[in-house]
Amino acid sequence: MNRLKTSLGLVLLLLLSCTAGVRAQSDEDDGNDTQRASAEAAKQLTSRDALVRQQGAEELARLIATDQRRLLEGYRLQEKNARVKLALDWALYRTGKAQALFTIVQALDSSRAAQALSYLSQLETPDPLYIFLEQMNGNMQVKLLEVLGRIGDSGTLDRLKPLTESFDPKIAEAARLASTEIEQRLGQTPADTTTRPRQVGGGEQQSTP
Repeated sequence: MNRLKTSLGLVLLLLLSCTAGVRAQSDEDDGNDTQRASAEAAKQLTSRDALVRQQGAEELARLIATDQRRLLEGYRLQEKNARVKLALDWALYRTGKAQALFTIVQALDSSRAAQALSYLSQLETPDPLYIFLEQMNGNMQVKLLEVLGRIGDSGTLDRLKPLTESFDPKIAEAARLASTEIEQRLGQTPADTTTRPRQVGGGEQQSTP
């Protein structure tokens, strides 16, 4: 009986050892795959084709390739193409350069607005964007509100509420749309967004929440 228990114990230890070995090998393989993918993406930054360079930067951002950050900084300094610059800024932000987010937000008021919108919509949390909400001009605020509608959470709703009462109809509408989108995503009942006329100036009517 004792021999049987000993044998079973040895078998169990052997199985545990094999499982740990397989897991460690799997983790190592995943790490190697990521490093290879990172190296391949970094090579794309040397291409003469701007689209290829942009794709390389976006892949490094997706991989959060912190080991390539210095390389990204170097290529960002010498890059001439505006779309590639923005992709490099996104990769730099994802690899830890927080100040690069400002450039991406600024691009919301440019011909690269759709590109910036797509990057900002990938943020895991809306928190880094709140600081910009009161500092941007009307057009950028509207674009930022669109981003917050996509990624905002319950805390975002409180920040949007004052903007739904803005005297700028575009900002008020964008804030209401963003709030509704967030509420629908969170499974909440959207707040009443009906409008009523308000007297403005010399008798002109403006719709407000």
